[in-house]
Amino acid sequence: MDLPSVQLYNITPKTLFIGRKVIFLPTCHSTNDTASSLLREAAVPEGTLVVTDYQTAGRGQRGNHWEADAGKNLVLSLVLKPVFIKASEQFGLSVAISLGIHEFLAGYFPEEDITIKWPNDHYHKDRKIAGVLVENTLNKHTLESSIVGIGVNVNQTRFVENKAVSMRMATQERSGEFDLAVLLTELAQHLESNYLQLRTKGPESLKERYLLRLYGYQQERTFSQQGRLFRGRIVGVDAIGRLQVAEGPAIHAFGLKEIQFLG
Repeated sequence: MDLPSVQLYNITPKTLFIGRKVIFLPTCHSTNDTASSLLREAAVPEGTLVVTDYQTAGRGQRGNHWEADAGKNLVLSLVLKPVFIKASEQFGLSVAISLGIHEFLAGYFPEEDITIKWPNDHYHKDRKIAGVLVENTLNKHTLESSIVGIGVNVNQTRFVENKAVSMRMATQERSGEFDLAVLLTELAQHLESNYLQLRTKGPESLKERYLLRLYGYQQERTFSQQGRLFRGRIVGVDAIGRLQVAEGPAIHAFGLKEIQFLG
């Protein structure tokens, strides 16, 4: 794949591998698709970041479109080779990535204002500030490679979706824009810290921190299950990443497309 050699994100994070190589594309169809093509066509070092100012067909969870103005936000994909993760425990990677983004955002806001909305969206209070799309390739019983798409709303000040917010909007006293290269450097460091913990200590070592930062955890909320509305409490996430919701004395487990959080 013929890619530009100019790097506008010439960052030097204090990491072992995440962000040590950055491929910058002024515009692209999808950073996840580009990263996936690179993995198929060439030897790509683990930790490579594919970054763009604007993607024309960015994807979010549940097949949603990711809204981002050109040059205003962090839009990237991270290439990982988590061969140490069992296929049955692959949600642990999503947990590690989510905690890395949470720690990054908590450096700019009170930690209680930043939560992870299952499975891996990030909220500032009640509005979405960042999202993740993890796409894994399996090799029998373990992961072979992972493409982690990450979008962080940074300097954008208007969204079609009124439930979205940016870092700049959430810090109204800020007079200028955030430096995207500085933010990318910090994000890479937080992502690697949690990824290394996952590699050395396993997914259980991250689970409690993830639950305590989960949006709506142990709170009575309204959910929709295939059109059925019910009140319940998020009480956990099982080993394969299903959301566990208590409805009265019963505890149900739901996959990504099986339940909707109404608030």
